[in-house]
Amino acid sequence: MDGFDCYRICVMRCPYCNSTESRVTDSRPDIGDAIIRRRRVCEQCGAKFTTVERVQMRDLVVRKNSGKLEPFDREKLRRSIKLACRNRDVGDEQIERLVASIQRRLETETPDDTVTSAMVGQMVSDSLLNLDPIAFVRFSSVYRKFSRVSDFKKIIDQIPEDSDDAVVCKLPKTSLF
Repeated sequence: MDGFDCYRICVMRCPYCNSTESRVTDSRPDIGDAIIRRRRVCEQCGAKFTTVERVQMRDLVVRKNSGKLEPFDREKLRRSIKLACRNRDVGDEQIERLVASIQRRLETETPDDTVTSAMVGQMVSDSLLNLDPIAFVRFSSVYRKFSRVSDFKKIIDQIPEDSDDAVVCKLPKTSLF
């Protein structure tokens, strides 16, 4: 694992000189107290850096459609949501809240440590539909491997008529043509 060695306790290494001697100068909760950001100063080289601590309830494993198992990758989830929301009025903080919410639901609502990729994909789809319908369509087109225009029509028909009023990111009420 990059950045630290785990013994009985984790030792934080300076990303500049690899020293294990640093002190915390500031700690701040972030995103509803689910994350703690710690500002550190290396005692050896004097470099400043930030570490992020996040509560992880269980080590989740994702069962892919092929049957292959792989560890749950929070960063992969964040990247896929960020890609779907690209050039939309969705901020990084909203994306981080969405990722945290999905991860927490997976950790608390599943009976064991193995979740299916379909379960993760459905949670992302449902969340994006409420956040931004365009991001929902984008994500769905990749997640469900659209190959025809009719696939897009079917998914667009699933968007409620009043979704413009329910979404966090308001869409302009203008015609495309």
